[in-house]
Amino acid sequence: MKKLFLLSLAVMGFAFSTNAQSIADNAIGLRLGDSDGFGAEVSYQRALSDSNRLEFDLGWRDGSNYDGFKLAGLYQWVMPLDGSFNWYVGAGGGIGSFSIDAPGIDDTDTFIFAAGDIGIEYDFEIPLQLSLDFRPEIGFGDDLYDNNDLDFDIALGIRYQF
Repeated sequence: MKKLFLLSLAVMGFAFSTNAQSIADNAIGLRLGDSDGFGAEVSYQRALSDSNRLEFDLGWRDGSNYDGFKLAGLYQWVMPLDGSFNWYVGAGGGIGSFSIDAPGIDDTDTFIFAAGDIGIEYDFEIPLQLSLDFRPEIGFGDDLYDNNDLDFDIALGIRYQF
């Protein structure tokens, strides 16, 4: 009985180890999408284990009458789908600021937000990762930039892995 139990544990351990994926230690690139009016974001991912990572995104806008930034941080769980395809879910939040200096308007809004994240990614044989994610965000701040409601952010990510 003891041998059967040990053999069963060994077989289960082998089965789980063959299904485990390995995510890159670091990845840096761009996240291109809606970003709640902030355009492209610089995106950095840092692996914490074989299936968990942190993601940090910095988006900014600068124009003749406005400027702003948005910094997001998320904790993500990464799970294999098939081969080099993974899917992931995450949760986090961030902070941002938006300033308008136009005729008749001179106002600044600083806000915080909570965010969820769900997406799919493909890791190429070369150190390249493509992803598509959906990030609902709920913001809390002044009414200047309408951050007191739910926003749906969809983006395409392209990152270099190292």
